[in-house]
Amino acid sequence: MSAVSLAGTGTLVRATLRRERVRLPVWIAVAAGLVATQSVSSQAVYDTPADLAAYQASVGSNAATIALAGPPVGLDTVAGAVAFEISAFVVLVTTLMVMTTTGRHTRGDEEAGRTELLRATRVGRHAPVLAAVLVSTLACVVTAVAIGAVATATGLPAGGSFLLGASVGAAGLVFTGVTAVAAQVTGSLRAAYGIVGTVFAVAFVLRAVGDIEGNALVWTSPIGWAQAVHPYSGNRAWPLLVCLAATAVLLAAAVALLDRRDLGAGLLASRPGPASAPRSLLSPLGLAFRLQRAALFGWTAGLILLGLVYGALAESVETLFADNPEARAFLPDADSLVDAYLATTLAINALLAGAYAVSAVLRARAEESAGRAEPVLATATSRAAWLGSHAAVALLGSALLVLASGAAIGAVRAAATGDPAELGRLVAAALGHLPAVWVLAGVALALTGLLPRAAAAGAWTAVAYVAVTTLLAGSLDWPGWIDDLSPLSWTPAVPVEPERALPLAVLTAVAAGLAALGLAAFRRRDLVPG
Repeated sequence: MSAVSLAGTGTLVRATLRRERVRLPVWIAVAAGLVATQSVSSQAVYDTPADLAAYQASVGSNAATIALAGPPVGLDTVAGAVAFEISAFVVLVTTLMVMTTTGRHTRGDEEAGRTELLRATRVGRHAPVLAAVLVSTLACVVTAVAIGAVATATGLPAGGSFLLGASVGAAGLVFTGVTAVAAQVTGSLRAAYGIVGTVFAVAFVLRAVGDIEGNALVWTSPIGWAQAVHPYSGNRAWPLLVCLAATAVLLAAAVALLDRRDLGAGLLASRPGPASAPRSLLSPLGLAFRLQRAALFGWTAGLILLGLVYGALAESVETLFADNPEARAFLPDADSLVDAYLATTLAINALLAGAYAVSAVLRARAEESAGRAEPVLATATSRAAWLGSHAAVALLGSALLVLASGAAIGAVRAAATGDPAELGRLVAAALGHLPAVWVLAGVALALTGLLPRAAAAGAWTAVAYVAVTTLLAGSLDWPGWIDDLSPLSWTPAVPVEPERALPLAVLTAVAAGLAALGLAAFRRRDLVPG
C-alpha cells in the first residue's frame, strides 16, 4: 500500500468514530456487562467448595455444555467457571460488533454510494477499508480492557481477567479480517454478513467437536484459538499470537482482493435475476417473505439447535442445583427443579423469538429508509398492505420459532424420559409465550408508524428491558412494577404454573392494539428516508 492509496485515512477514522459514537459504546457495555453479571452470579452460586465440586462433576463431562460453552478447564475455581460459562457468548457479541462495524463502513458504504463520493476527493483506494479496520480494532482493544477491568472489579484475579478480555478481543480481530475479506468477495452487505455468519457457525461447530472429542480439530477454529488461552487456569498468552497472525493474513488478503475488483462490485458477480417474477412476488406478503426468508430460516435453525441443547442439559439440573439454594434463586419456585429449569429456558427462547419479531418488523423501516418502499407504494399496493405484510412475516415467523424451539426441547425430553407426552406438554408451554412475543412486535410496529427515526432504538430498548427483567428478576431485589412492565412477566411460567387464558388474551389484545396504532400512523405520515 502506497501513501497515495492511504490518503484520507485519518479523516475517515474520525468520521467513522463519530458515526459509531453510540453503537460501539453500547456493544462494549453489553460485552462487559455480561462478564460482570456472570462473575457476580457465579460467585454467589458457587460460594462453597462443595458447590463448585458439584458443578464441575455435572458440566465437566456434559457434551452439550462443552459444545455450547467451550473447553472444560479451570472448573475447580469460580473464576474458571466464569470463563467457561461466558467466554463463547462474549466472543459472539464481539463478533457481531466488528462484523457490523467493518461491514457498514466498507461494503455498506459502497452499496449506498458514499464510498464513490469520498473517492472523488483526496481519499485513497485503501483508506476506507483501513479506516473501518482501525475503528474495529480499537473497539476490540477497548472491549478487552473493559472485560478485564469489570472482571477484576468483581473480585476475579487480575491476570486471568485481562487474559480473558484479550482472548475475546483477539477473536474479534480475526472476524474483523473475515468481514474485510467478505466485503471484497460479495457485492451486497447482507451477503457479506451471511458469509461472516457462516464462517462463525463453522468455527463454532469445529471448536465444539474438537472440545468434545479432545482432539486437534479445535485448532482449526478461531474461537478455539481464543479459548485456548485458558484464563484463570493455564493463563497461556501464546494462542493470542495465532489470532494476530490470522488477522494479518486476512487483512492482507482483503487488500489484495480490493485491488482486483471494481468499486461497487464484488469479486463474485451477482446472479442475473429471472426473466419474470414468480407468482409469489405478485403480493406484498410474498415480497416481504422473499426479503426475510433467509433471516427466518437462520433464526429457526439457531433456536432449534438451542432447544436441543437446553433439552439435553435438563438431565444435569438436579445434580447442579439440588443442594445449592443460591443457584435456585435464578429459577422460578417449583417442586420440580427440571420443570423450573424448563420454564426458564422456554422464556429465554421466547425472548429470542421476540428479538426476531422486532428485527422482522424493522426490516420494513430499513426498506423505507433505503428508498425501496417508495417504488412499491407507487403501485396499487396500499400502505397498510405493505407494512402489514412485514408485520405478518414477523408474527407468523415468531410463532414458527416458538413452536420449533419448544418442539426441540420436548423431543429431547421425550427421548430422555421415555414419555412421548413430554413433547406435547412442552410445545403447549412454549406456545403460551407467543402473546408476549407479539407484544414486542407490536411495540416495533407502533414505533415504525409513529416515530420512524427512533423505531430501531426504541424497539431494541424494549427487547433489552424485557431481557434484563426476565434474566435477572429472580436475583435482584427491585420494585415489582419494574417486572410488571415486561410482557413475559404476565405470561404463566408453564410448566411450573398452570396455563391461564386471561393474561394471554390481554397480551394478545395489547399486541393487536399496538399493531393497529402503528398501521394507522403509517398511513397518515410521509415516508421518512434514512
